[in-house]
Amino acid sequence: MEDKKGRMVAALENGTVIDHIPTQKLFTVVQLLQLDKCKDSVTIGNNYSSKKLGHKGLIKVADRFFSDDEISRLAVVCPNIRLCIIRDYEVVEKKEVCLPDQLTNVVRCANPVCITNNEPMKTVFYVVDKERGIMKCRYCGKEQCIDNIKLV
Repeated sequence: MEDKKGRMVAALENGTVIDHIPTQKLFTVVQLLQLDKCKDSVTIGNNYSSKKLGHKGLIKVADRFFSDDEISRLAVVCPNIRLCIIRDYEVVEKKEVCLPDQLTNVVRCANPVCITNNEPMKTVFYVVDKERGIMKCRYCGKEQCIDNIKLV
């Protein structure tokens, strides 16, 4: 008999679990992924015990698998979270979310005279230092820290 004592939310048949979300970022993730508009089942848990973070948030989304663009947006808001892909109640894939080398149309440039703020075009940022979260605008060269960015 399997011990289910530690399970605090129901198992997911198919979908994605977003785990290791810093508690202060949980509702930012919900808003970013527009989970409030999701028609399928969404389970949101906060302040679960975590050896890694102390406390963490967790989101389970039934029958939804996130695109690379959505994962890039997640990486900007809270790098180092984990996505678990579930099929038939089994984890078939785990992905560590980290900043990609390039972000397209995810971050707004902080330079008010940058062409991306004055013309209808996509932003492009190169991640020049993943450890410190430093990004550089392809067009104007302005560097900005992940802690001070605004999403497109």
